[in-house]
Amino acid sequence: MRKPILALMVFLATAVMFATSPGSIYDFTIKSIEGQPVSLMSYSGKVVLLVNVASKCGFTPQYAGLEALYEKYKDRGFVIIGVPANNFAQQEPGTNEEIKTFCSRKYNVTFPMMSKVSVLGDDKTPLYQFLTDKSSDPKFSGDIKWNFTKFLFNRNGNPVARFEPAVTPDSPEVQSAIESALAK
Repeated sequence: MRKPILALMVFLATAVMFATSPGSIYDFTIKSIEGQPVSLMSYSGKVVLLVNVASKCGFTPQYAGLEALYEKYKDRGFVIIGVPANNFAQQEPGTNEEIKTFCSRKYNVTFPMMSKVSVLGDDKTPLYQFLTDKSSDPKFSGDIKWNFTKFLFNRNGNPVARFEPAVTPDSPEVQSAIESALAK
């Protein structure tokens, strides 16, 4: 009699765990660069390019390419979300206000920017835990290797591509993936 009850309890606990596990980026809320909560569900129906960014990195000039990409596709249901992180050689040391000022003055960034988070290590934010975990994202998982890693999501909030930092926003592979996601 105990074994069936124990088995049922294990089954129910597993079912609850899977029922509450995130299924897409829409299941996450992060803070805007101004500190306000932003449900990623607010981007439902859009193609999203999520990028961990930094202000003092060799890849920082990609902000210009990201802004150009955003301007090119935003009217077709595309959005870029910049997520500052200071995990790599302390290349994002500033406060959220300093990051916001830098991005707007130096690169005229108009796409949404979020508050600085950790994308690597013990204090990794839940969104990046989800993105890099093999069980939740078997195709595009793996640790973030550096600033300006880019994840592309379809209109349902599911990942469709991952681009490492050296792949620039204006590269044919990024633009082709965006065009493909927008067409669906």
